[in-house]
Amino acid sequence: MPLNAPATTLWIDTDTGSDDAVALVMAFMNPTVEIAGISVVMGNCSLEKALQNALYTREICGATHVPVYAGIGKALIRGPFDAVNVHGEDGMGDIGLPLSGRLPDEGHAVDKMIEVILSRPGEITLVTLGPLTNVAVALAREPRLAQAVKHCVIMGGIGDGPGNVTPASEFNIYADPDAARMVFQSGMPIVMCGWEVSCRYAVVEPADTDELKRVGGSLGAFCVDIQRFLVEFATKVSGLPGIDLPDPITMAIAIDPSIVVKSSEAFVEVVNADGPALGQTIVDRKLHAGKPVNATVVDVASRDWFMKMLIDAVTRPVG
Repeated sequence: MPLNAPATTLWIDTDTGSDDAVALVMAFMNPTVEIAGISVVMGNCSLEKALQNALYTREICGATHVPVYAGIGKALIRGPFDAVNVHGEDGMGDIGLPLSGRLPDEGHAVDKMIEVILSRPGEITLVTLGPLTNVAVALAREPRLAQAVKHCVIMGGIGDGPGNVTPASEFNIYADPDAARMVFQSGMPIVMCGWEVSCRYAVVEPADTDELKRVGGSLGAFCVDIQRFLVEFATKVSGLPGIDLPDPITMAIAIDPSIVVKSSEAFVEVVNADGPALGQTIVDRKLHAGKPVNATVVDVASRDWFMKMLIDAVTRPVG
């Protein structure tokens, strides 16, 4: 599943927390990208809060023509698990934004995802920024979805290194490992961008955040200020010199695959059995298990190109 041509049409599935919002800004503000729709799922925060966050971000980007749909508010079979310790109670850093009162577009996210993607086979890149619950349910209802997408670019898992919620697991996979296992087994042309990619190639240091606010005006300030909780998590827990932005670098890769410097074709298995490995993505690059390749795993990305895309997004005029 080679990564070559840039994506021109996206469907975005998001659990809108503070880094998801930046990824949405990058998509909304890119003049070469059409967003066919946005589906919201529980994850970083509740479905209701994630929905308001997506709608607010759409509004400040002047993109109210892009439909936003409410999806599924719980994991397939497991209890709730969120990331308010990383993104704040409201998912957007608890900085006092007016995150209420906006209404989503009519229709269920899963139904709309199926309808739109099947109506344009081979055209739409599906970008997933949260737990894969919406996508798994869509595939269960309509297996043809797997072959109808151009690519499915997933922010999730670990390609190389430790996890961010357990020693073995990354949040989006751990929050609904049963859904993730279904998606990776579906036959979709998957591109996996693991959490370690952001830790290595999408860390925004204090000098970078100062520059984003300086050149990006209100949109740049929004992208920085909503990371208030993430700063503490990234520096004190992850031990990074700044905030890492996993969803934005995944969005950058979806929009322009030339940001990927090195990738591997691999068989990725998601562990959904209870125990210390729950939510782990086992990446078999050597195909030791004798299973066929089911994902392109991003190994190395260009930080310079990512930062350019981020700065370009916040400096473009809104509307």
